[in-house]
Amino acid sequence: MAVIEKTRVRRARAKTPEETAALPLDEILMGDCIAQMRALPAKSIDMIFADPPYNLQLGGELFRPDGSHVDAVTDDWDKFDTFAAYDAFTRAWLAEANRILKDDGTVWVIGSYHNIFRVGVAVQDLGFWILNDIVWRKNNPMPNFRGTRFTNAHETLIWASKGEKAKYTFNYRSMKTLNDEIQMRSDWEFPICGGQERLKGADGHKVHPTQKPEALLYRILLACTKPGDVVLDPFFGTGTTGAVAKRLGRHWIGIERETIYIDAARSRIADALPLDESALTTMQSPRQQPKVAFGVLVENAYLPAGSVVMDAKRRFRATVRADGSLASDCGAIGSIHKLGATLQGAPACNGWSFWHYEAEGALKPIDAIRQTYLLATQV
Repeated sequence: MAVIEKTRVRRARAKTPEETAALPLDEILMGDCIAQMRALPAKSIDMIFADPPYNLQLGGELFRPDGSHVDAVTDDWDKFDTFAAYDAFTRAWLAEANRILKDDGTVWVIGSYHNIFRVGVAVQDLGFWILNDIVWRKNNPMPNFRGTRFTNAHETLIWASKGEKAKYTFNYRSMKTLNDEIQMRSDWEFPICGGQERLKGADGHKVHPTQKPEALLYRILLACTKPGDVVLDPFFGTGTTGAVAKRLGRHWIGIERETIYIDAARSRIADALPLDESALTTMQSPRQQPKVAFGVLVENAYLPAGSVVMDAKRRFRATVRADGSLASDCGAIGSIHKLGATLQGAPACNGWSFWHYEAEGALKPIDAIRQTYLLATQV
């Protein structure tokens, strides 16, 4: 298999724009995450997304009621002898994260009840300022097969800046547009990674036991970075962060020590198609929430950015953009509802029935895609 080249990065002071080339942009660095981060210049990274080992402490194998085996996390990389050992590891990589983040950068860490509270203590002890904790609610979680606990149906993300008074990127209006013009909340609902998105090996088994859905990273990167920003993932796995960063026009750096994950990530990212520049442009200006926001369909690639929609009589055409807004051929921009109303000169518009997409030689309302998504995510 291909061998990852070692980075030629040397230690440096705070990065200037001219020093961008010194970073191993859009590359996977093989090895220990702490050692690799130590080789990166101080204050050179715009955002870090970290999916560290959860230290699950599983006591034996898991089986479904029918006797089939549950493919859980039993890999050596998730095992620590003691909580103290896990805490020391956590503080070491977070300390490096603090050093290499720009002053206006942010860090995201995802975890479960096994580790996220310990991570949260380390985050605060090292001087980060927690901006939000986000609850990722899974609408298709794995059941509790033993029937001894509640079904574990969520994971928690910590989003933190470098200090209480630190400036940071937050694309508030893009998040509001993505959510059908309703302020984005801190509880997010996505299905766990499955279907064609789930990477599998030649034996039919999952390549990685905890592969994250691309829609989750899509929302995070769209919320907290700008095109051209550098995103670091120190626990790169199968490359979800890299694939989404490429689509959204962000640079990425991945660190991973397992060859099998690196090979899968390289192939996956090579196949990822970046969005057209016009689709990357997001809302710059400024009810009842539906069951599925239009932005969710964009995030999950049911109607990806760059798609063209039109009204049933083909009078108006618009292009879907990365944050779920539409840009019409005449230059007007807005949500599916607002743009539909603007183009018709009407006080309101139901965008779900007004906008259509072409499929199999016929026009269908975009609500049909919403219904397809609902059916696919119901368990």
